[in-house]
Amino acid sequence: MSAAARRPGRARPWRRVTCAAWAGAVVVGLTACGPTEPPEADVVAEEGAETWRPEPLIGQDFPDPDVLVTDDGYVAYATNGPHTNVRVATSDDLATWEQHDDAMPDLPPWVIPGRTWAPEVTRSDDGTYVLYFTAASTEHGVQCVGVAVSDDPLGPFEAVGDGMLVCPEGEGGAIDAATFDDDGTTYLLWKNDGNCCGHDTWIQAAPLAPDGTALAGDPVRLFRQDLAWEGELVEAPTIVRRGGTYHAFYSANFYGDDTYAVGHATAPALDGPWTKDSEPLLSTAGTGEMFRGPGGQDVVATPDGDVLVFHGWDGAYVARALYALPLEWDGDQPVPVLPVARSSR
Repeated sequence: MSAAARRPGRARPWRRVTCAAWAGAVVVGLTACGPTEPPEADVVAEEGAETWRPEPLIGQDFPDPDVLVTDDGYVAYATNGPHTNVRVATSDDLATWEQHDDAMPDLPPWVIPGRTWAPEVTRSDDGTYVLYFTAASTEHGVQCVGVAVSDDPLGPFEAVGDGMLVCPEGEGGAIDAATFDDDGTTYLLWKNDGNCCGHDTWIQAAPLAPDGTALAGDPVRLFRQDLAWEGELVEAPTIVRRGGTYHAFYSANFYGDDTYAVGHATAPALDGPWTKDSEPLLSTAGTGEMFRGPGGQDVVATPDGDVLVFHGWDGAYVARALYALPLEWDGDQPVPVLPVARSSR
């Protein structure tokens, strides 16, 4: 989750609405609203059965979403697409989105084009927007985390330095950067890409320098894959703090099918010890196939409560669209609020 989610910055102006309703519940707005009917959604016909699936917020491919909160609305970033290194879209209300030009049109020379994954943007104390991106390194041949900066959240972002920010070649590289602000110190989170080459995958954290463009300390390992449903990996970390409890949301298993899902863990401090829920928080089976292979999640703090933003596959497993659900809390347990299925139209 972007550190700026709880410390808004100034972005380009766009209209803001007073209330938005989707997924069967009102989620975002400047004033509270009562329950409304969920939006129209597709009923997907399958062999002898019908599966109801909600309409995505962005129906095109928009995987690994990160959402930045600004004074003027929301900015979402996503993994590369055809002729686009970093996808970017804006919204007044988290429900209706407008896509924009490539946020980082020029890649640095140490990057192999075509695999710019899981962008994360946060706002530094001096007002600069800092982008952390995953890309393939020409030197190491593995995925690593780079950093870029811009004065505008829509870019263009320009790479900083002569190499990657985090690139542990001996651990398989690093992917899926995220940021977390803990009492004024911003940490960079990532996953070592060990499943590429027979290593464990660890969610790791290290403090960042004040301008966000360098690490200010050694990384600490938080947790790794150790549950049956996680398969060979954990990745895509998002950490939020509620009171004295730290909550980690993460994705696990193979991203390309229905085994991919979102997990949840808690700890009394960032460096642990972390205790995982035994089963996924959000999964294909757990949603009755409303969402297929949900993952790449982010938690967005809004005036009306938290929202879980994530991607999910279409029925043909061709594209991962953008979805969101209200996220309620039962004590220390997050509860994604699923929409109410409709019958055939």
